[in-house]
Amino acid sequence: MNVKTLLLLGLFLTAGVTAFSQENFTVSGYIKDGNNGETLIGATVFVKELNVGATSNEYGFYSISIPAGTYTFEYAYLGFETLAKTMTLNANTTQDIEMGSSAAQLAEVVVVSEAKDQNVSNIEMSVNKLDIQTIQKMPTLLGEVEIIRSIQLLPGVSTVGEGATGFNVRGGSIDQNLVLLDEAPVYNSSHLFGFFSVFNPDAVKDVKLYKGGIPARYGGRLSSILDVRMKEGNSKKLALKGGIGTIFSRFSVEAPIVKDKASFIVAGRRSYIDLLAGPFLSGGLEGSILNFYDLTLKTNYNINEKNRLFLSGYFGRDNFGFGDAAGFNWGNGTATLRWNHLFNDKLFSNITLYYSDYDYEISFGEDATNSFDWNAQIVNYSIKPELTYFLNPKNVLRFGGQAIIYDFEPGNAIGVSEGEATDIGLDKQYGLEGGIYIENEQDLGSQVKINYGLRFSLFNYLGEGRAYEFGDAPVGTRRPVTSFQDFDQWESIQTYSNFEPRFSIRYQMTPTASIKASYNRMAQYLHLVSNTTASTPVDVWTPSTNNIKPQLADQVALGYFQNFKDNLYEFSGEIYYKSMDNLVDYIDGADLLLNEFLEGDLLTGKGRAYGMELMMKKNEGRFNGWVSYTLARSERLVEGVNENDWYPSRFDQTHNFSITAFYEPGKRWTFSSNFVLISGTPTTFPTSRFEQQGFVIPHNANNTRNNVRIPVYHRLDLSATLEGKKNEERRWQSQWVFSIYNVYSRRNPFSIFFRQDQNRVPFGQAVNTEAVRLSVIGNFIPAVSYNFEF
Repeated sequence: MNVKTLLLLGLFLTAGVTAFSQENFTVSGYIKDGNNGETLIGATVFVKELNVGATSNEYGFYSISIPAGTYTFEYAYLGFETLAKTMTLNANTTQDIEMGSSAAQLAEVVVVSEAKDQNVSNIEMSVNKLDIQTIQKMPTLLGEVEIIRSIQLLPGVSTVGEGATGFNVRGGSIDQNLVLLDEAPVYNSSHLFGFFSVFNPDAVKDVKLYKGGIPARYGGRLSSILDVRMKEGNSKKLALKGGIGTIFSRFSVEAPIVKDKASFIVAGRRSYIDLLAGPFLSGGLEGSILNFYDLTLKTNYNINEKNRLFLSGYFGRDNFGFGDAAGFNWGNGTATLRWNHLFNDKLFSNITLYYSDYDYEISFGEDATNSFDWNAQIVNYSIKPELTYFLNPKNVLRFGGQAIIYDFEPGNAIGVSEGEATDIGLDKQYGLEGGIYIENEQDLGSQVKINYGLRFSLFNYLGEGRAYEFGDAPVGTRRPVTSFQDFDQWESIQTYSNFEPRFSIRYQMTPTASIKASYNRMAQYLHLVSNTTASTPVDVWTPSTNNIKPQLADQVALGYFQNFKDNLYEFSGEIYYKSMDNLVDYIDGADLLLNEFLEGDLLTGKGRAYGMELMMKKNEGRFNGWVSYTLARSERLVEGVNENDWYPSRFDQTHNFSITAFYEPGKRWTFSSNFVLISGTPTTFPTSRFEQQGFVIPHNANNTRNNVRIPVYHRLDLSATLEGKKNEERRWQSQWVFSIYNVYSRRNPFSIFFRQDQNRVPFGQAVNTEAVRLSVIGNFIPAVSYNFEF
């Protein structure tokens, strides 16, 4: 199959769906929150007389085409009053809708913010959508609202432990998750080594996680897409929001620039551990820095009814400095410009331009004559045109493309010894990734809906730079350099391309039950080079090269979905199997940092992940929440590792059970709790040892990898929220949040290592050794925070 074949397929799809068209009129517009003007993502429009409907897209736009007549249109969004409008349709009509909040939402805490039966009727599977109001009521570390840690309570999502950055989805590594903030990729989604995410909850509108059945419009990662959308800013009135917590404070302001036409939001956070600890530091640690901060901002402008502009940005950084002796910092920066354009009532387009930057810096030394400075960076520039054609109520056609320029700086390092500087940095690397796609969501009658599409992706590893060729070596050992070639700027070094088919189907068994299945192939052209227990901010991103092939994954999933008692309860069960190729691994003793010949230390392997995910959820009422359970395996097969046999990956967790519960006894108090119980992660222990001159040398006699598991992880968190007294005459609203993290002080192991007795051992006696459990958090952590709105 080539590009010409792909274009012919697109023409076939267009011709096929056009066959369903007839002389219809179109009702289209935007669905918004009447309180603040924010567009509502996933709101539903239903025509009662025809039993057909539509869903608003990521920008709140909807379009539905039906024959002339008089109809009742129902607009619905969970937490809002359902709005019914009767319209006589004899021409194309623009109908913007502003929805009012439901009084009943005060007694609701829900996982999704869509129509109540969307989990059954929607084509999507392996997808979770967390409502920001739900996230804000969940107990978290130090009482701070946390998005990344919240999604870890959903089936199929895990982490290797406290203090680990990122998250793992269905047996994949953290670099296999594409984290998007207003469509710009975020390469490190954590502050403070994984304890807090980079997303300010006061600026977030929508959080959606794709674990499988990924549509053709997404690409670039194997395991998941986390799509985070920012608020646009209150277009009705000035709104202030903030909070003062145990570890940091936050503040946001949003307001109209021109009422109902242009608005903005600015939200900032800063921690103050260093300010609190400063007076108690001595012994050369005066002036130490330990903080993080971020600034999120967005503005939008309605040029006219057919054109709208959005400009958003994020800037955040973590800083660690220990007196004048050492310093370490890292941070993300993104900027996104989007243009929405309506060609007509059926054709919606969006063009996105974004910039993304992730970098870190390390420095240490006594003075300028003896020092070491190291920084690394990955920068992206992208353009992404997308079009959505609402052909008729039974077909929504999407097509578009994307081009991304990558600029990698794997390491710029200079060491100074006695005033003499030595440059040990690495050359920059460059890449160009492109993709085009077409997909169609189609109703085949009242019971069957399908989504089918195809994505073609291309990656070009570019100069300027030097490309090495490596010779053969015994399996599991370093390969020698045999030759090299220098390339000029933008000269092609290696090119890869892949076709990525996607398919999903839903069969509606009854009005409250459905079966869904999906298949997707994903290609990933970036790799995160890390051999630590958990990924760290200083891990190295590298492109696919002439020696590193792109990662590939094929996933199939089958699910059963059912609602009970008028959608009060939801049940979902899914099984999946995912196979992966060209996964990067390492020889024993690999040198990963500032190694010009790193590719000679890399190995290529296969992976497989399979499992079952169950979830039961109660949507409404004073007592609600969900229970989640995952039974899964994640394994790797690498020639030269583990006797050439399958072994569990570092993030393999057989059992993952969690309970999230909320209770609202009245209008002012809300109580919530989390409980998690997770199998220990695999690690490698020595199977024997040698003793040499009083020192113990561990030895793995069978060359096994991840041959034992650390003890099981479990934790209970509690939280209580007290709302301030309501006063209709004033806009100031406040709340107190009281929380306890790790209630019963469980010392969950992050890792286990071995050490020998430091005392001198008499000749002839064995050296004593012990296993040491490293726990990042070993006690309960209480916290109090105060939040306010105006």
